Amino acid sequence: MKEGTPLGLEAKTYMDAGDLVPDAVVIGMIREALTGRTDDFMLDGFPRTIGQAEALDAMLAEVGAPIDAVISFEVPRDELVRRLGGRWICRGCGRSFHEVSNPYDGSACSSTGAECDLYQRDDDRPEAVANRLDVYDAQTSPLIEYYESRGLLRRVDGALSLDEVQAQVVEALA
Repeated sequence: MKEGTPLGLEAKTYMDAGDLVPDAVVIGMIREALTGRTDDFMLDGFPRTIGQAEALDAMLAEVGAPIDAVISFEVPRDELVRRLGGRWICRGCGRSFHEVSNPYDGSACSSTGAECDLYQRDDDRPEAVANRLDVYDAQTSPLIEYYESRGLLRRVDGALSLDEVQAQVVEALA
């Protein structure tokens, strides 16, 4: 979108309308991003369904960039709700804070110089997080078996400390 490509602009029209970007557009954007560079890339948050995974597999086979590994961050549901439900963002500078793990310290907003103007995104409210997790259970969790059956799934205990999670990710990708 930032580069103004036709697919990026098409995706923006969906996003501006509050709609999900169709799979074909997302796959096309990934294809564009991988053109001339099919080594050492990472996708985050895609695919989200078996259909998307199958379309992604087909496209990656065409460009000669098969998936080497898929990381599954394993975190208990109540911990996810706590983590996501406690996030607050500054309207001015965009910094993210958390009620427990990174509380706002009264520092000045880097954009305005005044105290940060914090808000909680609608999708970060605990009830919305719970709904997102229900959608995940229904639509995305089948990807665990999809990639596990192909020998690509690497499980990481996402409830550990950041350093421990990072070490597990590095090991999983080695």
